[in-house]
Amino acid sequence: MEPAERIILFAGAGPGDPELLTLKGKKALEEADLVLYAGSLVNREILAFCRPCCEKEDSSGLSLEEQVTLMAEAAGRGKNVVRLHTGDPSLFGAVAEQKRMLEELGCSVRFIPGVSSLQAAAAAMGIQYTVPGGNQTVICTRRSGRTPVPPREDLKLLAAAGTTMVIFLSADQASEVVSDLTAGGISPDTPSACVYRASWEDEMILTAPLSELPALMAEHGITRHALIIAGQCLADHSARSLLYSPSFGHGYRESLS
Repeated sequence: MEPAERIILFAGAGPGDPELLTLKGKKALEEADLVLYAGSLVNREILAFCRPCCEKEDSSGLSLEEQVTLMAEAAGRGKNVVRLHTGDPSLFGAVAEQKRMLEELGCSVRFIPGVSSLQAAAAAMGIQYTVPGGNQTVICTRRSGRTPVPPREDLKLLAAAGTTMVIFLSADQASEVVSDLTAGGISPDTPSACVYRASWEDEMILTAPLSELPALMAEHGITRHALIIAGQCLADHSARSLLYSPSFGHGYRESLS
């Protein structure tokens, strides 16, 4: 008899609010025998979806090798294993190396997407990142720190595009972020925001002209768990999308006429 396939699910926990977990992610947790979660980032209330018999392990104190061994051994015993990442695993999720090492051990890895803080921050502010008649591009990036960024992705170079900028994992470098963005051509008066712990109960939203944002963040002691956003998406707009304009035809509307 062929041995059962060892499947490990990587699931996005969402930005924080347990109700923003996907239905598929919830089902995976309800059926899990082992959940390895990022303890410093994942809201522990989400673990309430697990069965009482489920083993729940915080990955923050484990090395990459220890995490992989724990998951592979559990899957080898026929256990349902879920690796629970904050937000969506595809954005700054550090999942590629885990997937590679698990596959080398004969495991199959499958992904369940999650709601990112990118979407949660926009929802909290009631904005859309793309602007009708204006910016149609969103750049999601981070500033170089302990984790380097390729030189071609330097903030100053990316800022030259003049579009919506969403900066992850850089709240502790807010002044440097603003210096880079302005050096790249973004006006110091550009509307900007800091969204701290989007969708959590202690969520905080700070808005200011770009040049004033670092001081405002320092005043509130924000150095982590926050997105920095800059762009005309934060300004008041009267522009209207063409999609629902009476003069704009598209295939589905024409089929109804």
